[in-house]
Amino acid sequence: MSDNRESKLCDIADEISTCQKCKLHKTRTNTVPGSGSFKAEVVFIGEAPGQREDEQGVPFCGQSGKFLDEMLDSINLDREVVFIGNTLKCRPPNNRDPEEGEKQVCRPYLDRQIEIINPKLIVTLGKHATSSMMPGAGGISKSHGKALRRPNGQIYLALYHPAAALHNGSLRNVLMKDFAKIPKILEKIKQENAKVKDKNKKNLKQQKLV
Repeated sequence: MSDNRESKLCDIADEISTCQKCKLHKTRTNTVPGSGSFKAEVVFIGEAPGQREDEQGVPFCGQSGKFLDEMLDSINLDREVVFIGNTLKCRPPNNRDPEEGEKQVCRPYLDRQIEIINPKLIVTLGKHATSSMMPGAGGISKSHGKALRRPNGQIYLALYHPAAALHNGSLRNVLMKDFAKIPKILEKIKQENAKVKDKNKKNLKQQKLV
């Protein structure tokens, strides 16, 4: 059976490239739909594109991106096997905070990407991504480093944004420590999924015997 998830992600990127649903289309250079693998077990979600991202159309390609790459390497991952995106697909002028209306009109794109990829874990980077994807989870200083299963069944992990660690050296070790939890969380998710699969198989066998 062919896997057309990659083409579906490309279709969404094409839609985003011509999007005019909010005023950000007037000031952008490029849209930044996100990049990575359609088979990703982990999806990273940041706030919004910055100047470098706007210029290149690639998420996290500035200093924050270099730090993110370092952290990925520290747990034997790279951009080719994860998916990286943002709550917004266009850069807000002067890197201001995303507005609520902008996040609302952009959210369906991100939701569709996540549905296609179906990751085991979604990692939110910073307060804006965390509050958007995990409403009610509390501030980032309280929720960081904790893996939570939301009512939709998806598991999330909130982390400080790499830019925050670059501007505040005391957060660097905190972020690195939290980031190092990702492999353990993935392994636990896989173990739980295997148990559920085995249980379903047993139930199916029992049903066949009736």
